[in-house]
Amino acid sequence: MPLFQLSDNNLTAVAQDDFVDERTLQRLIEKNLKVVFNSRFIATEFRTGQVHAGRIDTLALSEDGNPVIIEYKNVPSSELINQSLYYLAWLKDHHGDFEIAVQKALGSGVEVDWSEIRVICLAPSYKKYDLHAVQVMGANIELWTFRRFANGAIYLEEVFQRSVSVTTATLEGKDPVMVAAGKKAALTRALGGWTFEQHLESKPQQIADLAIEIQEFMLALDPTIEEAPKKLYIAYRSSQNIACVEVQQKKILVFLKLDPKQHAGPPGIFRDVSDIGHFGTGDLEVTIKTQADLEIAKPFVKLAYDKVGG
Repeated sequence: MPLFQLSDNNLTAVAQDDFVDERTLQRLIEKNLKVVFNSRFIATEFRTGQVHAGRIDTLALSEDGNPVIIEYKNVPSSELINQSLYYLAWLKDHHGDFEIAVQKALGSGVEVDWSEIRVICLAPSYKKYDLHAVQVMGANIELWTFRRFANGAIYLEEVFQRSVSVTTATLEGKDPVMVAAGKKAALTRALGGWTFEQHLESKPQQIADLAIEIQEFMLALDPTIEEAPKKLYIAYRSSQNIACVEVQQKKILVFLKLDPKQHAGPPGIFRDVSDIGHFGTGDLEVTIKTQADLEIAKPFVKLAYDKVGG
């Protein structure tokens, strides 16, 4: 995708530039983990022991407390995906090693959520065979491309979309346009056995309908948005969480990735929870009980998406 510089209403094409080497790319991402993937840095060049004889480029902890593996290549290479799967298998069997690394980096009070291990590959491009192989394997792996431009801009894009999982019960009676958007974008992963439908179980029909409308609205914002059901909430994210949704018996709480001190939420149904413990991430809480609440909340959900960066 070309990049243009706007100046005095004139567009000038910006030339692409290259990183000197993979290590330069790696250091840049590690220094900006919070901004790019909203994760906390754990370790670089993490050795996996004499028997396994590997070295993970970057270890991190996601905003949801999940382990994160990041591998880099400065040139297109199928080896990147194979390495990542190799390290994923190792980490699944070495929880203790990762937790010790977390304690050293972040302190003993940090808990790790093993319901998901997030694996991120960064490369300039991927061959179609690589994309197909990852899809067939069904591994929880994210393939991202990067572009560096001569004006200093960096562009990141997730190019692999996981299997779509949208049940017929979820889609009954819904607008066909929204259904199509949902099918295209719903990157639902039943990690740790949790699904969107489980969050609707035993809930009043009105609340379930509102939750489905929130799901459709979130997923229609951008094809890259994925739905990640957790035990206590549902996260909607691109490179990082945009909103976390907690479905209760009489209401739905939506925690938006917005700074309440800079952005007031919808009048009468929001509060600042930056200093209040809650499930999921996001400091601006919106309470939705009715269709009217949802309608006035939508612009703020869109704002959170815009602020995260799409």
